[in-house]
Order: sequence, then C-alpha cells, then structure tokens
Amino acid sequence: MAENERKLHIAMFPWLAFGHMIPWLELAKLIAQKGHKVSFISTPRNIDRLPKIPPNLSSLIHFVKLPLPRLENLPENAEATIDVPYNKVQYLKKAYDMLQEPMTPLLASLQPDWILYDFAPYWVAPIASQLGIKTVFFSIVIAAFLAYLGPPSVLMGDDDRTNPEDFTVPPKWFPFPSNVVYRYFEIINIFDSVTGDVSGVNDLFRFGSGIKDCDVVAVRSCSEFEPEWIQLLETIYSKPVFPVSQLPTTASNTDDETDSWRWMKEWLDTQKMNSVVYVAFGSEAKSSQAQLTELALGLELSELPFFWVLRTRRGSEDTELVELPEGFEERTKGRGVVWTSWAPQLRILAHGSVGGMLSHSGWSSVVEALQFGRALILLTFLADQGINARILEEKQIGYSIPRNERDGSFTRNSVADSLKLVMVKEEGQIYRDKAKKMSGLFGDRVRQERYLDNFLDHLIKAARITRG
Repeated sequence: MAENERKLHIAMFPWLAFGHMIPWLELAKLIAQKGHKVSFISTPRNIDRLPKIPPNLSSLIHFVKLPLPRLENLPENAEATIDVPYNKVQYLKKAYDMLQEPMTPLLASLQPDWILYDFAPYWVAPIASQLGIKTVFFSIVIAAFLAYLGPPSVLMGDDDRTNPEDFTVPPKWFPFPSNVVYRYFEIINIFDSVTGDVSGVNDLFRFGSGIKDCDVVAVRSCSEFEPEWIQLLETIYSKPVFPVSQLPTTASNTDDETDSWRWMKEWLDTQKMNSVVYVAFGSEAKSSQAQLTELALGLELSELPFFWVLRTRRGSEDTELVELPEGFEERTKGRGVVWTSWAPQLRILAHGSVGGMLSHSGWSSVVEALQFGRALILLTFLADQGINARILEEKQIGYSIPRNERDGSFTRNSVADSLKLVMVKEEGQIYRDKAKKMSGLFGDRVRQERYLDNFLDHLIKAARITRG
C-alpha cells in the first residue's frame, strides 16, 4: 500500500461539553471522509445527543460509550456541562478523571494508531504511551489562547501569575506587543481555573500536562487568520503544531421541515435584508438577572429587529432562574422573537435577513457567524471568550459592548448603542465589511481540505515509522 493510501484508526476523546464535542465530531467526519476509521469515545447520554452521522460515513465512525462514574454532588444523568450550573462543573471533572481506570483496557482493546485527546483528560497520554499508541493534543480553542496560556512548564506550576491582575497584562513570552489579555472581570469569573477545584487539578495544569506529554499538537485554526500565534506555539512547545482549519459546523437536515423552523423562516422572511440581530450565547453561558434585564431593555431601545435564543437555566439543579423584564415581549412583539428552546442556529444565520450576531464570542459561534458574513457584537462570559474577543477586536471583526472593568456590568444604553453601531451606522461599516471578507476564509472547504491533508499526512508517516 502506498504511504499516502495507508488508512489509520484514530480514537477521539473530547471533554464533556457540547462546545467541544461538536467541533470534534466535525473533525471526525472530515477524517472519515478520507477513509480513515474513527472511534469517538464519550459517555452514553452525550453520544445519544450528538447529531446523527451521514449514512456514507456511518461504517467509519464508531461511537464508544464509556459510562461516567456517579458522584454524590453530580445530578443524575448529568454528563455534560450543559446539564449543570457552573459551580457543579468541578464535579463533572472529578467524575471524568475517574475514567482513567476503564480507559486503559478500552484503548488496549481498540488499539488505535493515534488518540486525539482534549485539555481535561491530561492523563490519557501516559496510558496511550504504555500501549504504544501515539498521541495528539487537540485544542478547539484558538492558537492565540494557547499562546496566552504559555509553555507547559508555566502551566504546570512555574508561573508567577498568581493574582487576577497578572492575567490582565501580556505575558513575558509574547515576542511582540499585543492587547490579547483578559479584562479583570473576565478573569475573576473563571479564576477557579487557575486556583483549582474539587477535582484536585486546575485547568492550567490540565493544559500543560496534556501538551507536554503529547506527540503532536493540533489546533482549530488556520495560518491565514493567526499566523504569528501558531508560530509562537511551535516555539514555546518545541513540537509539531498543526492547524486543522476552523471546522465550520455542517448543517443537519433533521430540522428541515419541523414546524418550529417553518415558523422561524416565515418570520425571518418578513424582515428586511441584513436587518435582524441574532442573539445567542451558546449552551453554557447564562446571564445574571441584572445582565438579562439590561440586555433586554437594550435590545428594546435599539429598535432593531431581533431573534433571541434565551437560556434561562443550566440543568435541573440550577435554581437561579432569570426572567425577562415585565412587558418586554408585548412591547417588542412583531419586531423581536424570544425563543427558549433549541434553535437551528446555522439555518438562522444563513438567512438573508440576519445581518449580525450578538454573541459570547465562543469560537464555534464565531465561526458559524463569520462563514455567513454576519457582523459580530460581543458580550463575554466564561472560559476562552475574553481572549477570543481581544483577537476579534484587534482585527476589527467584532465590537465588544462597553462594560465596567471591575465587575463586568453594562447598561441598556451601551447595548443599544453597540447594536446600532455595528448593524446600521456608517462608523460601524468596517465591522460589516470585515465579516463579509472573513466569510471567504471561514467557509472555505478547499482550504479546509488542505489543512486536513497536511495533518493526516504527518499522522500516516509517523504511524508508519512506529509500526514499521
């Protein structure tokens, strides 16, 4: 068999968040399209909730169900971050770490050529190494975020960043001037990632150990978008770093003819071209009551048409319910829609009446908005979102709603002014133009193929050397 015709068996083990699992599944589909076998490992309930695999790939993508151990503080059937309030995610990590024991016999039975693992299961690489399986640390966060976190030695404890303020200035390993840092209110919201939680391991150590022990790093990025950051990663990691493209989500056909989508489309059809603001903050971000009130009243003040996918709770254990201001829906009836269940985001963004997206700057949402050329208004909440926002601001692709630096509060007027700036005002034309320009990059399937081929070629050659 010719070297480039060698077919691999690749295992994949993402973290238990749909913001991770969905792009991982996109990569799995792309790998399977090249004829390689994929074993996609996750918990039973998560696998059952993932989008269905296209029939032509079903023989190559095998879902492997690994039951999640039960913990006293973890609600029953909670297997993903979407199922629990933010303060319970630490118990999800603790249960996830208990998968180390069953992972060893599982990998021994699967015997893949490679395993791709996420930031959370930092313990996978030593297990795989003992079994002669090569490893890829696959990051769904962009190269700039990884570069901001730093080299493995820093992440694993050799770090003089101990206070929240330390994360609001550029780190010493940046070789060029940059504003890609957290704002104070952003790092305060996630400082448990630095200090640690009940799992006994903080997120920085997970990243550092996972990167140190892998053979190859793959990152959801492309050289055309952040070349300097990819180059910096190669320098601070001293190992191969492969961008695998932006992995835009491919539409599922299951929602084509649902009553919900028909109703949404009919409403969108009545709106003017590029006039609607699509408002969505992903599956995990949830605003406080004060934030929700200002956000709603800001949308009302803007007088722009909007479609808002509103998440009012995170899982059955979330007791902090939030509510819209009294009379809001009646006052905006006809001009705005508030939708409180799952919505077909790709189909909405693809509709010609949508001109912009008010987003948390989670990268999957950014990719989905930009592949359709939708301008971005940003309101960060958690995780890597602050760093994503800085990159988008720096490139003038997204505009962040002005906020108080200490507590992250914002006003209805700043919401309304930001929406009008990006959506309609002349001085916001640059954001609309940049989004249109980015659609060519973020939705380019040919470029995506090239990145994937380059990555797979490396895995094939390395597997051939190892296995003989």
